[in-house]
Amino acid sequence: MKRFHLIRGSPEETLPPDAAGLVARVKELTPHADLDLIRRAYLFAREAHADQTRASGEPYVNHSVAVAGILAEMRLDAVTVAAALLHDVPEDTPRTMEEIRAKFGPEVAGLVDGVTKLGRIEWKSREERQAENLRKMFLAMANDIRIILIKLADRVHNLRTIEYLPEWKQKRTAGETLEIYAPLTERLGIGSIKRELEDRAFAVLEPDAFREINGQLERSRQEQETLLARVVETLQQELNHAGIRLDRGRIIGRPKHVYSIYQKMQRPKYQGQGVGRIYDRLAIRVVVNDVRECYETLGVVHSRWKPIPGEVDDYIANPKTSGYQSLHTAVICEGQPLEIQIRTLEMQHAAEHGIAAHWRYKEGGKKTDAGFDQKLSWLRQLLEWHQELQDPREFVHSVKIDLFQNEVFVFTPKGDVIDLPAGATPVDFAFRIHTDIGYHTVGAKVNGRLVPLGHALQSGDIVEIATSKNSAGPSRDWLGFVRTSNARTKIRQWYKQERREENIVRGRDLLEKELRRTGSVAAA
Repeated sequence: MKRFHLIRGSPEETLPPDAAGLVARVKELTPHADLDLIRRAYLFAREAHADQTRASGEPYVNHSVAVAGILAEMRLDAVTVAAALLHDVPEDTPRTMEEIRAKFGPEVAGLVDGVTKLGRIEWKSREERQAENLRKMFLAMANDIRIILIKLADRVHNLRTIEYLPEWKQKRTAGETLEIYAPLTERLGIGSIKRELEDRAFAVLEPDAFREINGQLERSRQEQETLLARVVETLQQELNHAGIRLDRGRIIGRPKHVYSIYQKMQRPKYQGQGVGRIYDRLAIRVVVNDVRECYETLGVVHSRWKPIPGEVDDYIANPKTSGYQSLHTAVICEGQPLEIQIRTLEMQHAAEHGIAAHWRYKEGGKKTDAGFDQKLSWLRQLLEWHQELQDPREFVHSVKIDLFQNEVFVFTPKGDVIDLPAGATPVDFAFRIHTDIGYHTVGAKVNGRLVPLGHALQSGDIVEIATSKNSAGPSRDWLGFVRTSNARTKIRQWYKQERREENIVRGRDLLEKELRRTGSVAAA
């Protein structure tokens, strides 16, 4: 095997081609990266995974290198790349987190530990509300943005090699991807990863539909790309002629990916029609200087190509409820339908960084949690800011995602997700499930271990409540540690009701005594 010399005089002077290629790529993209850290992480991972192979039969460490390579292409720092190389070591080998911390420091160890914890989440529920809570839990458990990126890169490579898994596991992995991972990448603005996740998962879940759509696209892909290039060049010339001066980079042509076309074909207006009838199968985005130029550009487009009736949408005069603004039109260009979006730089920024307007449009306008959207919008801006940096060392070493610092997300034994305020206890959990369960709680297990009822729950915990019909009811002591107003109110109601019943009994006794006393006096 050909080997590459990297560091003269080091204890391990050589690396195999895939690892050497990774180091070379990191050096190319981030010249000041700590390459020795990456090299040491690779050698440690290779030794730890020495006797392990993937389902494909290849050495397990190849997966680690592939995941690290995806992150290197995103120009992430050496610490992240090293953590990616080590991300499966604590879970799948005898080597421990303590060893990783000792050899690579607390920052690398923290990332590896975060990825390990995320890997323990089981995506059991298929209800959309539960899927949304699982996405929140995913973010809540990852207190560093790089943990999420490592996990997403891990999922990308797992899908690239998914054909080696049993069919049932392929389906489960693909389902998780479309329900949890792809929506997160969309909201975080990682479009390239989103498209790959969606298309690969779709190919597993709906192989016939994927082959049909992909086949039609592949048969015409070169033709489409050539057409888009001609349209971009023609449109730039027409706009310049009309006095609208734009750089070529402000006019972008893009063919749609398979899953997005499939989603569009499910709409009633396209039922029973082929891929060729999807008007935004090919798309051009034009980013102009001001609103006036938006409408002038629309006029230039319609003068140059024939518009398709009923396919013009003015989201500038009539913004979507999310605030999204743009002009959309569809035209016939050389016999093919072509979507053209026209917007200003400000609208482009709002579409990418607003309250998740872009993903809401793409996901079909589903209602979502606006507060969650705002937090994710911040994350998207952070990621894009990082991409603009020339030196990833400028990137904050450990950007904390305090999106849910006031919330924890825990599992019921059946896999449903319950969201509670930070510091919530098993008693809060019990009352959230049902009032009667809260009233009759006598004990609790968290992750299979008995805990005090005042134990503070953490995101990802699996909580079991032990109840007894013979329970005397809630303890007044619980009021000292419960965090939810619901639990506090129910406990107080119990004692208020108990006092009421006690007062009724005491009142009845007093009345009977008084009647007896009065009766005896009257008899006398």
